[in-house]
Amino acid sequence: MSEVKISAAEVNKLRKATGAGMMDCKKALVEAGGDFDAAIDVLRKKGQKVAEKRADRDSSEGAAAVKINDNNTVGVAIVLGCETDFVGKNENFLALANQMAEKAINFDNKEDFLASDFGGMTVAEKLVEQTGVIGEKLEINAFEKLEAPYVGSYVHINKIGALVGLSQEDETVAKDVAMQVASMGATTLSYKDFDPAFVASETEARIAVIEKDNEELARLGKTLKNVPQYISMSQLTPEVLAQAEADAKAELKAEGKPEQIWDKILPGKMDRFISDNTTLDQEQCLLDQKFIKDEKMTVADYVASKNVEVTGFKRVSLG
Repeated sequence: MSEVKISAAEVNKLRKATGAGMMDCKKALVEAGGDFDAAIDVLRKKGQKVAEKRADRDSSEGAAAVKINDNNTVGVAIVLGCETDFVGKNENFLALANQMAEKAINFDNKEDFLASDFGGMTVAEKLVEQTGVIGEKLEINAFEKLEAPYVGSYVHINKIGALVGLSQEDETVAKDVAMQVASMGATTLSYKDFDPAFVASETEARIAVIEKDNEELARLGKTLKNVPQYISMSQLTPEVLAQAEADAKAELKAEGKPEQIWDKILPGKMDRFISDNTTLDQEQCLLDQKFIKDEKMTVADYVASKNVEVTGFKRVSLG
């Protein structure tokens, strides 16, 4: 039986539909006897075989992609994962990540998105097909969606994607805060969102680490680190702050500072006390972090100066 003749036009059509290489497309068409749909199935089966072999591989590289709807009220951020940085930087791979984000904005969760249609197959099947084409494990490693009166975004070199929701439209503020989210990696909006049990356990753990460090520093005759009593504003009750102020006044008195100048010194001492005892907030709470464009203010100060409120944020990254 003679081999079926396949035209260059047929090969090109299959290549455009699947992204597979020219030779792979030709082989699939030959195997399928020239049947286009059957050739797609051939390539899909090849992808399944490759996917099975690479199921235990780590897809920690890839690309982050975001999509905002036309009204700037809904945004989605995803990570399309692959195995190597080389593939993650490939133009076709980046185009696929952006196509995926375009589809993802229509769904509320990763499961529904993976089960949705993508050119006659599901998104999950498309990932398997492209695994066969590229030769690396592909999967959606992150899926986050955000709705707000105004949604802005920022993508950092295709590695980190951030979405920020504002109470009203302000493109500049949205981008600035999204950059903050991308670079500083906050996990929650405010210290008010923390569970008291989490704060208590984190306080204990952090104090233990510092005390252990101080043992080594003492052994070496070096300056010891300050051991904070607290790590979050949620712990700084009016009683705690009143005691801190009383302690500060006692220090000033012991130092012989005239009482008439205490009012000028106390605010700075209290600011220092709060800063030293809110390290968890500064690390994990977006509004309580120092604003990256002006560290003299917090993110909360910055958005308040623009008469805008941050209603929420989402962040995705590789790894």
